[in-house]
Amino acid sequence: MSKKRIESERSDEMSFLDHLEELRWHIVRASIAIMILAVVAFIAKHVVFDLILFAPKSPDFATYRFFCWMGNSLGLDDSLCLEEMPFVLQNISLSGQFATHIWVSLIAGFIGGFPYVVYEIWRFIAPGLHPSERKSSRRILGWSSVLFFSGVLFGYYLITPLSIQFLGNYTISDQVLNEINLQSFISTVTTVTLVNGLVFELPIIIYFLARVGLVTPEWMTTYRKHAFVVILILSAIITPPDVSSQLLVTLPLFGLYQISIRIARRVVKQSQNLKA
Repeated sequence: MSKKRIESERSDEMSFLDHLEELRWHIVRASIAIMILAVVAFIAKHVVFDLILFAPKSPDFATYRFFCWMGNSLGLDDSLCLEEMPFVLQNISLSGQFATHIWVSLIAGFIGGFPYVVYEIWRFIAPGLHPSERKSSRRILGWSSVLFFSGVLFGYYLITPLSIQFLGNYTISDQVLNEINLQSFISTVTTVTLVNGLVFELPIIIYFLARVGLVTPEWMTTYRKHAFVVILILSAIITPPDVSSQLLVTLPLFGLYQISIRIARRVVKQSQNLKA
């Protein structure tokens, strides 16, 4: 008896509780991987905070230098150059820095362990897939990681600097100084970065929804205008209240939506071929 047939029969014979037990162990293994990487991030405090999280508050950050170079190239002098960030970070809670250290370490562990988390999810659902579907879904593992890390880098190098520059420089009066709470700053950086990484998973989500028949390419095409409005609202939620940041998020998300329509069409076509 072939290995594939044994796995198929084993999957059919498993009860609901057996599936829950199997899912539990996949979650446990994924959690262990996240915790190990979180411990590494906790130990590498200088790298995580000084070189990564606090880097966008420095005028020497790569994004600010790029905008300065672009402005000079366009003959705008130093109008796009950032000389200083007119705010300081402060901690007003006794356990604030320690709690922030733990929370950031967990987020770093999740980001670093995302490919393995996706792999454990795939291992759980793979036995229920058709052999041809299982073969094609392996490529999803790589693409999901590529999209996630692309979103993380997009959020970190584009949206986060614009958020910090806009909110850090915004004042209602010269009599008010910006002394930003540490937790507020860290929350902005981590939320914008992580949310962009997750939002960039849209094509993968559409792939699985199309697999189970919850969405169709015709439905996505019909409600494309509605999806654009939803994307605008989502962009407004995860970005500061300035038009440039919202557009920077809206455009790639709408592009991913268009790609998702093509993915849904391909999934439907493959399903029809299997039934034929």
